[in-house]
This record gives sequence, C-alpha cells and structure tokens, in this order.
Amino acid sequence: MNLYTKLQQRAADNKPIRIGLIGAGKFGSMYLAQVPRTPGVHLVGIADLNPSAAKANLARVGWASERSSARSLDDAMKLGTTFVSDDWRALVTHPAIDVVVECTGNPIAAVEHCLLAFDHGKHVVNVTVEADAFCGALLAQKAAEAGVVYSMAFGDQPALICDLVDWARTCGFPVVAAGRGHKWLPHFAQSTPDTVWGYYGLTPEQAARGGLNPKMFNSFLDGSKPSIESTAVSNATGLAVPSNGLLYPPASVEDIPFVTRPISEGGVLEQKGMVEVISSLEANGRKIPYDIRMGVWVTVEAETDYIKNCFEEYNAHTDPSGRYFTLYKRWHLIGLEVGVSVASVALRGEPTGVATAWNADVVATAKRDLNAGEILDGEGGFTVWGKLLPAKTSLAIGGLPLGLAHDVRLIRPVPQGQSLTWDDVAIDSTTAAYKTRREMELKFSGRSLGRI
Repeated sequence: MNLYTKLQQRAADNKPIRIGLIGAGKFGSMYLAQVPRTPGVHLVGIADLNPSAAKANLARVGWASERSSARSLDDAMKLGTTFVSDDWRALVTHPAIDVVVECTGNPIAAVEHCLLAFDHGKHVVNVTVEADAFCGALLAQKAAEAGVVYSMAFGDQPALICDLVDWARTCGFPVVAAGRGHKWLPHFAQSTPDTVWGYYGLTPEQAARGGLNPKMFNSFLDGSKPSIESTAVSNATGLAVPSNGLLYPPASVEDIPFVTRPISEGGVLEQKGMVEVISSLEANGRKIPYDIRMGVWVTVEAETDYIKNCFEEYNAHTDPSGRYFTLYKRWHLIGLEVGVSVASVALRGEPTGVATAWNADVVATAKRDLNAGEILDGEGGFTVWGKLLPAKTSLAIGGLPLGLAHDVRLIRPVPQGQSLTWDDVAIDSTTAAYKTRREMELKFSGRSLGRI
C-alpha cells in the first residue's frame, strides 16, 4: 500500500529506479505516457527496432523533445534524460539499469532479452506474456538463480487476476475460479487480421487513429490471447485449466458467481479451483448488459454458515445458494498501470505475478486446412490460433507452443481444428526461446508437473 511513498523517497534521495524499455509500440507508449508523472523513476533508455517510430510515439504521448535528446546511455545518466536507439544489448547490459521492461510482443525475442537481463543482474517486468506462457516457469527459476525478480506486468489482465487470487487466499477464501472477460463467439477462432475490426467492434479509422496492430488485436479476438493469459494465471497460481480448452460461458457480472461453480452444482467448472474466461456475448450474438469484457474476476466460496451469513448481511452478490461470491474489476488500463510492477520489483523485490509451476500450455491449432510448405504466422495471424490445454496433455501429444509458431514451415498437412505438434514443423532449434522451452519440458517431464 506504500509504493508511492517509497517512490517519493527515492525521488527525494535522488536515487531513482533506473529503467530500460525494450519496445515502444502501443503497450510501451502507454507506459511512457505515465513516466513523466511518476516520481522516483528515470527511464534511462529505450531500445526499439525503429528508433524514429519510438521517438514519434514519445511525441504522441506528450514527451517534450528534450527529454529524449541524450546521445548515449551515459549521457542520459548524467542529464536525467532518455537515450533512444535500436541496441537492446547495450541497454540490457548497461550497469546503471535496475529494471528492464520487455515490451516487444515478440515472444522469441523476449526470451533472449529476459535471459541476458538476468545474466547482468537486472530485474525484468515481462509484458510479452506470450513468452511467459510457453516457458515462464523456467524463466522464473533462472531469474531466482541469478538473484533478480521476474514479473508479469501489472495492468495486463494476468497480473490483475493474480492480484485478486492473492487477495482471496490472503483473506482465507478458497478460490473456486478466476479469470477475465472476453467478447467471444466460436467462429472468432477463424478470424484473421482482415476480419478483426468488424468483429472487435472498431472501425478501421478508429484502429488507424490509435496505431492499433490488426494482428495483435486479432490475437485477442481469436481466443489466442485469452488462452495465453489464462495459461500465465494457471502457472502463477496453481489453478487448473479445462481439459479441452476454454468454455467461454456467457454471463453478466451478476451471473459470474452462478456460472463459475462446479457442474455438479449448476455451473460449468469440471472442478473447483480453475481458470475460465467469461463471454460478453450470448450464443446468438446478443450483447450481455453489464458485461465483464474488459475486466477480471475471482469467485470464492464461503466454507461455513457464518461466512455465508456475512455475505448475506453485507449484501454481497452471490449465487442462489449464497455460498459463492465474485469480486471483480470491470476495467483494466493496460500499459498505463505498468509502473506498479516496476515499483514492486525494484522497491519490494516482489513480482506482480510470476510462474511457479507448469500446469498449462497454449498449443498452436489450425484455423483452416493447412498444407505442407506453408509458413505459420503465429498468434493473431492467418494460420493458427492458440488452444489452452493442461500441460500434461500438451506434453503427451508433443504440442507445438503457440509462442514458437512464428515463421515456421509446415512439413505435413494439418486439418482445421487440429492442434499442431513438433513433428508437423521444421523449427529453428538454435534460438534461446526454443532451447528454453525444451529445457523446461525436460525438467518437468521426469516428474509430476507441479510446483518448482
């Protein structure tokens, strides 16, 4: 509760948290918009493949040009300004940097960025949850071995869900279910960047105004991002995942405690203690009033009559039995909230969500009939979407992680709806991302897929 006070003290002592940002796209720009308004932090450097675009985004979010006029990282340190370049290695290895914010959205690159940061004693706030989904447990372990903190990014839904789960457990409540909302109909799984805006609810003009990437936003719409984020939550909290993918039960906020109960009690869950995603659309496409589309939630259970009576006495909205109660945040502010993670890892040494197990995985699944020789284009593209599966199931079938299904050639045909395997593709086995994933599989395949 006192992060802001600690930041003010760092400012007063002239000992700001020194930050390096990799990737200044939409998410990174939202964080950049808040940096000048946050005491006790100094964004020393930004590394982006396109420095000119990064500077344009700085201007877009309101930075004065002199704030990013440094000619080197050392110059930025002396002047209290920011150096913009395309050299992420120089940024990550600079001795002055305390925290690296990985914000590229490229899971294969993100793993390399994280590993080098750990090697050089830097904490990492990993916005690229796609990387966390396929090897987060091992990244967390490597960070701990290096004596640094690895964290999900607050503002993104996984960290906010983890925060609600932590609240529930700290209060003594058993968590029945937790997750996020989403606008979902089954045919969205076949959506492509060409169809995304109509389904998503934006015009092409609105998307262009915001500089929104159709492929990235399609990864939300087609179910890939909900699966990725649910995987991250499962691996961080130990909550189980559905045996054959997310169910997306439609529900208003008021109905969440009703549907997020076990099947035996009238809900949709296979068991208590699971992740799930709530749809803001009925099966017929009707928009549900007072939805949770942009929010997060946790459902807890009153284990005694006394606690159940407390729910009733304080007008807590529950299911008809009075035993299940849902707490929620209806909105999240994405990159505008990342400063919470930066402050938490630097000032408290605590992550805002981190993988502690390999319980869940996201497996690349064919959007249409795919032919040998085709090149997979990863989440949000034209070829595959991500299906949430238990890690044991993914390991048993040799599932191809969605985060590694980028620029990969198919060597045999795969029918629509079938999950891809390692044997279906010719993959580059030299990348740090591939090696880290395979190392994680080896670590967990010889024993129960439980906590580290």
